[in-house]
Amino acid sequence: MQADAPLAPWIAAQRAALLAQRGHAWLLQGPSGLGQYALGLALVRAWLCDTPGEHGACGQCASCHAIDVRTHADLCVLMPETQMIALGWPLSEKAQAEIDDKKRKASREIRVEAMRDAVEFSQRTSARGRGKAVLVYPAEQMNTVTANALLKTLEEPPGDVRFVLASEAAHQLLPTIRSRCLGHTMAWPSDAESLAWLQQQGVAADAAQAHLRAAGGRPDDALALARGGRSPAAWALLPKALARGDATALADWAPAQAIDALQKLCHDLLARAAGAPPRYFAEADLPPAPPLLALSRWAQALARSARTAEHPFNTGLMLEALVAQAHHTLHLGSQSRREGASHRP
Repeated sequence: MQADAPLAPWIAAQRAALLAQRGHAWLLQGPSGLGQYALGLALVRAWLCDTPGEHGACGQCASCHAIDVRTHADLCVLMPETQMIALGWPLSEKAQAEIDDKKRKASREIRVEAMRDAVEFSQRTSARGRGKAVLVYPAEQMNTVTANALLKTLEEPPGDVRFVLASEAAHQLLPTIRSRCLGHTMAWPSDAESLAWLQQQGVAADAAQAHLRAAGGRPDDALALARGGRSPAAWALLPKALARGDATALADWAPAQAIDALQKLCHDLLARAAGAPPRYFAEADLPPAPPLLALSRWAQALARSARTAEHPFNTGLMLEALVAQAHHTLHLGSQSRREGASHRP
């Protein structure tokens, strides 16, 4: 397995600042795409490194290598099983066997059984003598039972264990969890910093600009869009295709991706109606804005759809319904513009 990618400059700066502070539990918080996972992993690397420097882990020692190959005895990583598999972290033998035997699917939540294993891990003696670390990401994927299993350990931590909870929706965490952690709000890099970094990752300059806009200025999300193979041109054409009721507009999208795109479009239309600039689409790519009441109802409907996006009854029907809903709402904008024009003297 390859080592994790080099840190972006703004993540490295935050790592240095956090390593200069003392604490046993950190909560890294902010919207998606700002590098919470990368920063959390950089912190635990530095804590466990055999020869750490002022800029973090050395990257060369046995401890750093063990993290690279996902076998460090003093690091416990808690994620939804789907995410652990995607990032190369091993599941427990029991969980892996259940999934391999098709007794259940990989979980999209952080399971309480995994949290209980983490609590037991925190009470063991350090294998390498440099303490232990627990990384929880994304922390909002703990349900109430799982979070409560962690709470007592956060209240009375063993002396040599440190925690990093990285979250993209910290408001969803239990207040008692938040109150027991030192909070850190993720820094938001400038567009110039993000564009330079995206180009270093192999994204062409014009595509980097378009993907960064589509991601709302969040560099990690922009890189994911660039690597996902969706073209900037298709993104620019999406609003007006939906306004026409083009049934193919979302044909190859996963429901969660489609809802995310529609929420971004709804956001930009609401922003424009309030006199603010759009964030995710260029002004010229937007159709006429529907009435505020229609946009508000659409936003509420999309929020309801988002709750079931990962488990749609029928993906094709759900996408068709989303396109029809978007077409109906956006048609009201075109209709309002026509009616306004007809009443002009």
